[in-house]
Amino acid sequence: MALGKYSRVDNRRQNSSYCSTVTITVFVGLCLVGVWMMTSSSVVPGQSVDVPSQENKNEVKQQVLPKQSEDSPGELPEEATQGENSTPEEKPEEIPEEKPEEKPEEKPEEKPEEKPEEKPEEKPEEKPEEKPEEKPEEKSKEDTKSDDGSTTETQNDGTSADGGDTKIKNGEKNTEDGGTKPDDGGSNAAGQGDSEENSTEKKPGTDETEIKLGENTGEREDGETENDKTDEKVDQKDSKESDKSPDGQTNDQSSGELLPSGAQSELLNETTTQSGSWSTQAAESKNEKESQKSSNQQEGYTWKLCNVTAGPDYIPCLDNWQAIRSLHSTKHYEHRERHCPEEPPTCLVSSPEGYKRPIEWPTSREKIWYHNVPHTKLAQIKGHQNWVKVTGEFLTFPGGGTQFKHGALHYIDFINESVPDIAWGKQTRVILDVGCGVASFGGYLFDRDVLTMSFAPKDEHEAQVQFALERGIPAISAVMGTKRLPYPGRVFDAVHCARCRVPWHIEGGKLLLELNRVLRPGGFFVWSATPVYQKLAEDVEIWQAMTELTKAMCWELVSINKDTINGVGVATYRKPSSNDCYERRSKQEPPLCEASDDPNGAWNVPLKACMHKVPVDSLERGSQWPEKWPARLGKTPYWMLSSQVGVYGKPAPEDFTADYEHWKRVVSNSYLNGIGINWSSVRNTMDMRSVYGGFAAALKDLNVWVMNVITVDSPDTLPIIYERGLFGIYHDWCESFSTYPRSYDLLHADHLFSKVKKRCSMVAVFAEVDRILRPEGKLIVRDNVETINELENMARSMQWEVRMTYSKDKEGLLCVQKSMWRPVESETLTYAIA
Repeated sequence: MALGKYSRVDNRRQNSSYCSTVTITVFVGLCLVGVWMMTSSSVVPGQSVDVPSQENKNEVKQQVLPKQSEDSPGELPEEATQGENSTPEEKPEEIPEEKPEEKPEEKPEEKPEEKPEEKPEEKPEEKPEEKPEEKPEEKSKEDTKSDDGSTTETQNDGTSADGGDTKIKNGEKNTEDGGTKPDDGGSNAAGQGDSEENSTEKKPGTDETEIKLGENTGEREDGETENDKTDEKVDQKDSKESDKSPDGQTNDQSSGELLPSGAQSELLNETTTQSGSWSTQAAESKNEKESQKSSNQQEGYTWKLCNVTAGPDYIPCLDNWQAIRSLHSTKHYEHRERHCPEEPPTCLVSSPEGYKRPIEWPTSREKIWYHNVPHTKLAQIKGHQNWVKVTGEFLTFPGGGTQFKHGALHYIDFINESVPDIAWGKQTRVILDVGCGVASFGGYLFDRDVLTMSFAPKDEHEAQVQFALERGIPAISAVMGTKRLPYPGRVFDAVHCARCRVPWHIEGGKLLLELNRVLRPGGFFVWSATPVYQKLAEDVEIWQAMTELTKAMCWELVSINKDTINGVGVATYRKPSSNDCYERRSKQEPPLCEASDDPNGAWNVPLKACMHKVPVDSLERGSQWPEKWPARLGKTPYWMLSSQVGVYGKPAPEDFTADYEHWKRVVSNSYLNGIGINWSSVRNTMDMRSVYGGFAAALKDLNVWVMNVITVDSPDTLPIIYERGLFGIYHDWCESFSTYPRSYDLLHADHLFSKVKKRCSMVAVFAEVDRILRPEGKLIVRDNVETINELENMARSMQWEVRMTYSKDKEGLLCVQKSMWRPVESETLTYAIA
């Protein structure tokens, strides 16, 4: 019995041992599963984030993986975080196969006992294909949305992901030259280890391309701020120095740049695109990055206000009181000529208090804001002649002048009736108005399709040229003194002087001979002054002297007529179109200029009392009158020969035509619609480096006028511009321009700055741009990328709005808008203190 009893007990023990073994096996198995579950959940792979595909086209989505409360890989040894990565091809297969498995419910029983067994070294040995079963639980806890709707994740080690340098697409990362190579895990963000294989997955059905971001030294929780930064400028500059993030932390961005993943060939507001594929925005080439290094060194510009006597009306080359005080004589208006400081100023000119956006053309011809040009002296002196009047908050211009009190249009038509050959707007297209006052004559000649270059000195007639420019009428500050005017010879169809107070007859007629130089053979000189119609002793004396001088110059007196309405007389002379009269003169006074004297030499050239011969060769410029307007605009000048090489290397006629076609395409396809300019607010325009005047010609259908500037170190193509019925001026941009501050609505610079910076300070040139450009005015620059980046940094430092930047093949386009901002600190320019 006992034996049988014990046999039954032994049998139970065997069964019990068997059950215990099974139980222990199951227990151990569950423990192992629990250990694996705990281990695998301690590292969460970066996951693809679904966002609307349309956002993907214009934005760079930055992803930050969330910080873990425990078991963070940031605490693990380095070798534990850099395990093997699977190849990109394995990733798409793993997610759909393993997601349906559900085992988490078994974990709570065993995790407490087995938790000490967690070892980071075991991670590479676990089966990576089973990891995705944790994704549904982890993703809900870890993914967060930024305020702008973009997905933001925080990395496991808590570090920021905004300093990324590598763009990953389907497991490949872009190299600097735009190529791709498999991701070997060597550049993984800290803490991602072997689970990085899932960090760059692209989920089926989405076109989201993820950006893999590099290591950072500080934490970031505000993904929105960084996204905004990225959207503002797609190609953040490379820098070997650390950049400060908006929250004060330092981000190391030394290894590369962020680029958008979608096609972005359109011109974007506040977005810079760089060289490489226009459709994919691929990583920039090494050469491109090297060309941008200079911009990274130009981060700190300190601007100050110019403390000068002229205040908001400061013109550096005309308000150099130190130079003016040292003049030995002012007999020939030397004190009104240009005297530029040795070093051009780098300070900014203040704006008048209460300055407003200028009134648009054509209303501006009749009235302007008083606070924009707050001067009343001229209204007090010339108000009775209908120059200008103060009317409430406006300065109004009735359209009169000293010689046309009852309106400029009547006076203009009276001249045409007196001399029909003038034929305003057809035969006569480009004229020079000397001593223009507030330029009402030139302002109303626009109604007759005539372009007028008006000038007057900065003198006691307070701000007369500034009034003209504010009205939207072309004018410069200049004087007929001791130097030639900054125009080529034989370019103006007519010259006009209405009581311009120039003593034409003195010193051998030196000043009138300067008009003869710039007047086209066969062109007219229209003189409306008291000696023409008054009989006072002084007037009679002047008239006699002028009669003798004009005869000696072979000028023909075509007409003398008196305007009964205005009560003034007008004498009209005509320059000869041949040398016959010169050769018949019994007395060679004034003398003919020597053959070596170039009539086109005009930059800082002293006046000379001589006359240049009229060209007689049929292929020489000046021997023929241009085509009538507007045919002359697009017609190649007759004296441009195929045997000549143009500026761009083609035969001259082909060069001219190609340039015109180029600018017509650029203006119609880009400038008019592509860069966000409201052209109804643009009137005064300058092409800072013109060639053939193609940019100005392409704008002919708009209510704008363009001052074409030919720089003194460029090929002299200014005569071609005048031949087309346009106008311009010579200038050196290492000096200030002869105009008042806030003169122009739009400045256009085609490869100007890259050339100028070889000779003078870019900061000084940009300060000059700021001076002559109106607040809210636009600057369009076409130049190499290095120069574009430098200018963009300067513009931003002045708080200008960067409307658009674009680049391709090392060439860039920049459009910026000047702001109302002025610095607080000031800099005293001792030479500009009266």
